[in-house]
Amino acid sequence: MPTVNPQPLWQPDPERIAQAQITTFQSWAAHHHGAPADGGYPALHRWSVDHLDTFWEAVVQWFDVRFSTPYARVLGDRAMPGAQWFPGATLNYAEHALRATATRADEPALLYVDETHELRPVTWTELRRQVGSLAAELRSLGVRPGDRVSGYLPNIPQAVVALLATAAVGAVWTSCAPDFGARSVLDRFQQVEPVVLFTVDGYRYGGKEHDRRETVAELRRELPTLRAVVHIPLLGTEPPEDALNWSDLTSTDTEPVFEQVPFEHPLWVLYSSGTTGLPKAIVQSQGGILVEHLKQLGLHCDLGPQDRFFWYTSTGWMMWNFLVSGLLTGTTVVLYDGSPGHPDTGAQWRIAERTGATLYGTSAAYVMACRKAGVRPARDHDLSQVRCVATTGSPLPPDGFRWLHDEVRDDLWIASVSGGTDVCSCFAGAVPTLPVHIGELQAPCLATDLHSWDPAGNPLIDEVGELVVTSPMPSMPIRFWNDPDGSRYHDSYFDMYPGVWRHGDWITLTSRGSVIIHGRSDSTLNRQGVRMGSADIYEAVERLPEIRESLVIGVEQPDGGYWMPLFVHLAPGAVLDDTLLARIKHTIREQLSPRHVPDEVIEVPGIPHTLTGKRLEVPVKRLLQGTPLEKAVNPGSIDNLDLLRTYEELARTRR
Repeated sequence: MPTVNPQPLWQPDPERIAQAQITTFQSWAAHHHGAPADGGYPALHRWSVDHLDTFWEAVVQWFDVRFSTPYARVLGDRAMPGAQWFPGATLNYAEHALRATATRADEPALLYVDETHELRPVTWTELRRQVGSLAAELRSLGVRPGDRVSGYLPNIPQAVVALLATAAVGAVWTSCAPDFGARSVLDRFQQVEPVVLFTVDGYRYGGKEHDRRETVAELRRELPTLRAVVHIPLLGTEPPEDALNWSDLTSTDTEPVFEQVPFEHPLWVLYSSGTTGLPKAIVQSQGGILVEHLKQLGLHCDLGPQDRFFWYTSTGWMMWNFLVSGLLTGTTVVLYDGSPGHPDTGAQWRIAERTGATLYGTSAAYVMACRKAGVRPARDHDLSQVRCVATTGSPLPPDGFRWLHDEVRDDLWIASVSGGTDVCSCFAGAVPTLPVHIGELQAPCLATDLHSWDPAGNPLIDEVGELVVTSPMPSMPIRFWNDPDGSRYHDSYFDMYPGVWRHGDWITLTSRGSVIIHGRSDSTLNRQGVRMGSADIYEAVERLPEIRESLVIGVEQPDGGYWMPLFVHLAPGAVLDDTLLARIKHTIREQLSPRHVPDEVIEVPGIPHTLTGKRLEVPVKRLLQGTPLEKAVNPGSIDNLDLLRTYEELARTRR
């Protein structure tokens, strides 16, 4: 890859740089902690990874993290896995999430929007009151620190209240979205054995009501550890037998009591997609999430009390937890419950306008869908409040950058970010003081010792390698649930490079300090020794208007050969004729590599995804290698099992 210095798509002006919190933080940290006063972000980042203890001490002081008992040191054992952060300290995440009540009592902490696009605010005072009432009721139900509390809930204010009340008690939160079927939910919740289940009677999506009462009844039957079920009548139904009513638990005017727990005390359990087996139950700590999210949201996303933070997400995705943490910075959090494209593709832009969002986050897939549908956000909506559009879920293709720049505003900070459920944060992405280059993430995040390594562990610059992190991060999992010897945790991240986190993405660190993500390394395309990430293929092929979505797989053959098919889901009216076939192959040959022209291009009725929208590359590869469907994928983890039968049948006919 050339090490040229192309013109940036966007450059923050001097006023914006001066006003950014990260600029003020650097100046303060230079005065109080020996950080470099000059050199801008690159110098600050280098200092943050070279002086990890000092950096995190600066963060907790800058954000006034309140320890009820002091820490002995910042970092005890720094070995991975098992790093010990702030040993001796006690605190509470929910206490920090609600402390803006003192200065913003009657202002909105939450703005709730559904498919009617009506705004329903919840003030800081009301949020704190409901959390206090519910936390007291949880204690009266016998919920104690370390107990698990689960939510089968959409992205509604009640879900935020339940999470914060759980954290206030010192219990452990875990959630799934109500579009998950019973088997998917049980694959997750049965691992952690919850004592309380918060649930809705149904939800609204795409203009329709979806009744979930039968699913809830099945969850109750299959979760024998439940002591209580709390009913939230989103569709207006009565509570089922023996269920508690939400309004009865949140009606008192009770000051919240915040259990002071050790820094490493579990806050929540998140889940991997679980496409090839039971989802990994990933446990992250109260203190680790608190300080990591303060850094990420306060410094990288530049959020504060004047902001409104909207990210399109569901409670089954880590971005919902990340969104709720916007409260830590005093920011008003926007919750949208509904379809991303109802009543039309431009729905999310309408919500950003209606809520006055200053940071609007979405998926790269949504941006590209808007581009293909001819959506014109700036023409149709007043987006003058939107300072930043952030994307995640998959790499934002270069055309996505150009479209946002052209169709939203030329003075728009575009933050493509990359991280993972595993850390509930970002490895690389948003920096308000750096330029944005097309197709690139701005930089590695502070205190994230990010590298690209070859198979032997040698660092690479301007070359594709494995994404590794060589120093611990506070939000790395404290453990996996039901992994008593830590072997599953170790094998997930530390098997390839002992003591170093290998995430499973292909990455390029450029000589300019920016970052390019190429897709998952466990589904790498390796042709004649030349490796390429699948994301590069998708970015090129899906520019063609005839291609709605694609899936590329590299399959090692028993005879030592290598078969690389490209599956395409065509746009309405398109035909995979010789002309389109030639254009697809020409596009890949000219824009990427002649080696990576597919052996076959195969039309399919659709591309299968995980429940959080990621393409099923590894399970499809296993099917094509002859693995039976029931062993290649966990059926409860995917959006459309029938689509996989297309690939299973193809594998059968090739044998």
